[in-house]
Amino acid sequence: MPLFKSRNQQNKEIIANKHAIRFGLIAVFLCGISFSIIAPVVPYFVQPFTSNPGEQAIVVTLLTSVYALCVFVAAPVLGAWSDRYGRRPILLLCLLGSAVGYFVFGIGGALWVLFAGRIIEGITGGSIGAIFAYFADIIPAEQRTKYFGWVSAVVGVGTVMGPTIGGLLAKFGYAAPMYAGALITLLNVVYGFFYMPESLRKKDRLKEITLARLNPCIQLVHLLSIKNVKWLLISAFLLWIPNGSLQAVFSQFTLDTFSWKPVLIGLLFSIIGVQDILSQSFIMPKLLIKWKDKQIAILGMVSEIAGYSLIALSALFSFFPLLIAGMVIFGFGDSIFGPSYNGMLSKSVDSREQGRIQGGSQSIQALARMIGPILGGRIYVSFGHAAPAFMGMILIAAAIPILYKRAWHVDTSNFN
Repeated sequence: MPLFKSRNQQNKEIIANKHAIRFGLIAVFLCGISFSIIAPVVPYFVQPFTSNPGEQAIVVTLLTSVYALCVFVAAPVLGAWSDRYGRRPILLLCLLGSAVGYFVFGIGGALWVLFAGRIIEGITGGSIGAIFAYFADIIPAEQRTKYFGWVSAVVGVGTVMGPTIGGLLAKFGYAAPMYAGALITLLNVVYGFFYMPESLRKKDRLKEITLARLNPCIQLVHLLSIKNVKWLLISAFLLWIPNGSLQAVFSQFTLDTFSWKPVLIGLLFSIIGVQDILSQSFIMPKLLIKWKDKQIAILGMVSEIAGYSLIALSALFSFFPLLIAGMVIFGFGDSIFGPSYNGMLSKSVDSREQGRIQGGSQSIQALARMIGPILGGRIYVSFGHAAPAFMGMILIAAAIPILYKRAWHVDTSNFN
């Protein structure tokens, strides 16, 4: 084996790497659009099958929870398969499943059809975890937080466009955003089939998959046994519970509190996307020069607490400018927490474990997003519109010292 690669070999690797990065960014862009394009219209899909706003809110949150439950079960399987067979086939399978799920949801006509669409999409809902593993394969460890920031920015662009497009398409029928989401995702499948290179070399792939590796509960126990990962995952779990609740009840919240229509709901959803773009373009590069990943993550968590407090006040006083301000601050916190968290996570294991760790993280996030909507929907109905935001303030405040404990352990273990 030659010690040095020829210039021709190096050029081929550079071109392949550019294709890999381009596909990954296009994939997350289209995921951002296709996921957020349906957000403004979900309550309107549910409305014909419910008798009052409280029941409607519960069904909306259950649709989110059943999706998260399926992701929880499927994510370890998809992560293990990507470690064994490569990222490319698993990513294409995930995207195809999402397209089918959107199409079935768009057909509608009965509650069971809506749930069937979410179940299909959830079973193949590990695409984001696979994409992060994909980037971890091709990006050096010291640059991953920066690239994960780019991923967040590109998702932000898609998130900005998605709700706005969804709100506008709703004028042609509430099913139109669903069909548009399916079409956009299918286009990504076609692009990936022709242009996506495999990122995981055969020599770095998992040799065999055990049944234990496919069990989400066993995988959670394994992940929580890794000292460098345990406290990071627990703190993120506490943050994801209220985030999942907010995502699930937000459309219903604006409908009940301010009587907003899909276009306005879509525009407000876009605020988080705008924050992603601004943060990754102007703020994260400066933060990464002076701060460590854990410091950036904690700043993001504090910002989310501030955002939740303003969202709660907007409900108490029925004053929508407070909601807009809260979403801006929350969006900033969310935009800087994600890249720093994924950067810390990817640096915790080697290439053979990236699919497993990202799939496990996706599974834990899904578990939180399963619990969050159910809990958020129940306290929304029982204690008022501001209750889910108060829950967010309490849980994230508890998560911050846990992340500090993780950071302290990692720092002191360097001396052992």
